Amino acid sequence: MEKVRFGKTNMMVTPLTFGTWGIGGAGWDDNSDETRLDAIAAAVESGINFIDTAPAYNAGRAERYIGQALEAMGKGTREKIHIATKCANAFVDGQYVRSGKADLIYQQCEESLRNLRTDYIDLMIVHWPDPNVPYEETFGALTRLKEEGVIRHIGVSNFNREQLERALQAADVEAVQLQFSMVDLDNVDELKWAHDLDLGTMTYGSLGGGILTGRYRTLQRYETMDNRNRFYPYFREPLFSRAMKLLDVMETIADARGVPLSQVAINWSRQQPYVDTSIFGAQRRDRVESNAACLTWDLTPEEIQLLDSGVSEFALT
Repeated sequence: MEKVRFGKTNMMVTPLTFGTWGIGGAGWDDNSDETRLDAIAAAVESGINFIDTAPAYNAGRAERYIGQALEAMGKGTREKIHIATKCANAFVDGQYVRSGKADLIYQQCEESLRNLRTDYIDLMIVHWPDPNVPYEETFGALTRLKEEGVIRHIGVSNFNREQLERALQAADVEAVQLQFSMVDLDNVDELKWAHDLDLGTMTYGSLGGGILTGRYRTLQRYETMDNRNRFYPYFREPLFSRAMKLLDVMETIADARGVPLSQVAINWSRQQPYVDTSIFGAQRRDRVESNAACLTWDLTPEEIQLLDSGVSEFALT
């Protein structure tokens, strides 16, 4: 699988990153341990060398799956994989709790190392900004961890431009992770700006929480803490009906090429010139392999133009 330079980190990563929010289990489907572990193995076997996770993904459960899966794949596997995990956000008693305090940063780093069964983290990301803690404290802790060799690079997620500028003043931030997909363009300006600064850019939500896979064609109700209800708004009206119209546009390309809708959505995201790598999540081997196969082909300029028209209509309706 091809590799791209991940900004000034100089890490050579695949244009697709395997995301493990769903594998953590909280707020998503309930698959067996074996199925989740097999999905991680499938990502590595497909050639993907970047895995994204967080301690907030069900109180470290996703990290533990990764550590177990990579260890089971044999000696040397960990060294071939770049792992991004996060800090400053915890999952406690079914609730997400943000804190950028230094003691929590140190604690989460130690726990992540144990969960991942490793002695270093390639990219440590501040999961969400904490307005109640000085950036100097949060990023000072990360800088010390980097100096100790425990983490290799520092990144941020869900920071707007003003927050990112403050972070850059507090530490050597080298990467950003922001939500971006055909149904979410809110962070385009931030991604372009960060890319121009030579920060590594990684995007999450490439499939809109699953709405862009085409598996959800009828409006459904989800539990309060289900992420399709709590986090992604596309599973409710009025965005649900607008997303269905976008899927109709996507289907013209998917049908002509004989590929699933998910590959069209991921390729649209990862082919944007300001995106280094796009995160996709999947909890079963067949879906992982199908999504990874999108790198065997590219959207043509004409296809991108057609999709852009559908995206614009979704955004403006």
